[in-house]
Amino acid sequence: MKTTKHIATALSATLLAAVIAVAAAIILGGPGEPASLASINNPFKDVDYTSLPAVATYATRQGDRLAYRYYAAAPGPVRNPVVLVHGSSASSKSMHAMASGFAEAGHPTWALDIRGHGDSGKKGDIDHVGQLEEDLEDFVTQTALAPSATLVGFSSGGGFVLRVAGGPKQKLFANYLLLSPFIHQDAPTVKPGTGGWVSVGIPRYVALGILDRLGIRSFGYLPVMRFALNNEARAFLTPTYSFRLAQNFRPRSDYVANIQAVSHPFAVLAGSDDELFDVERFASVFSAAGKAVPVTIIPGTGHVGLTLKPEAIKAAVAAVDRLNKDGNMPNALAFAPRNDG
Repeated sequence: MKTTKHIATALSATLLAAVIAVAAAIILGGPGEPASLASINNPFKDVDYTSLPAVATYATRQGDRLAYRYYAAAPGPVRNPVVLVHGSSASSKSMHAMASGFAEAGHPTWALDIRGHGDSGKKGDIDHVGQLEEDLEDFVTQTALAPSATLVGFSSGGGFVLRVAGGPKQKLFANYLLLSPFIHQDAPTVKPGTGGWVSVGIPRYVALGILDRLGIRSFGYLPVMRFALNNEARAFLTPTYSFRLAQNFRPRSDYVANIQAVSHPFAVLAGSDDELFDVERFASVFSAAGKAVPVTIIPGTGHVGLTLKPEAIKAAVAAVDRLNKDGNMPNALAFAPRNDG
């Protein structure tokens, strides 16, 4: 009896210690404040936004409205539609140069404000993991998007596109293009500290992950990531991600299985001078997962430059055209945007 009591006491003490450790990690283990990263913040200062389309919205299954910008295809042969997903902290505005390039090449193009960014919902948070895929499905339904569409994602947005491409909603799009995608923090493509772009509150992230697996999700709103924004950018971009948003706006935790589950054509583009990722390792990561994916490296191009430099935009357009092979789409009116509010 005495031995049983000692065991019970020891187990209670161990459980109490574990609870205290988790609580301390949640309370004290949030992200730090990274120094502003000039290579990410500065390039957008030179972008001409005079032709930026106004924000339109679509309705979600929850009854709220999320934002996007529509770029009509230039006169001439109309190619397959393109949907653009921005990178971490950003919004549809950051994809303006690339969206304009696709539209000029004949692709009707939509640039999304992913929930938690820009004009879509509460900045830095979502309601639950999986909501971003639901939003994307609602967007496709609301805009009557043609099934020949290509989903294109940049950086963390590229990681989310990979998540979709290897998930149950992959049939929403005909093919996928990943622009210097975030794959996983343990993937060999990630440079130390992600090049200084993001500070991760690892203790809090791990603790919330443990609780999440136990079905305890009350603290999913807490921030676990903070981005290296300057003071000007912090005012209009998304400075932090909650646990829920950080978990959803990326590939699935088993990124190898995520890659293996992709059944539609996809390709990868990256810049040779990328500050965040080791781009030479992209091909090996995909081939190790059993996917022979075409990877194109754009010389003299950094991370943000992949969405801004004319030669990089032309390469992205060419990659989408290769994915579709026959890009001419005669029924242009099928891609006119619908905005109900």
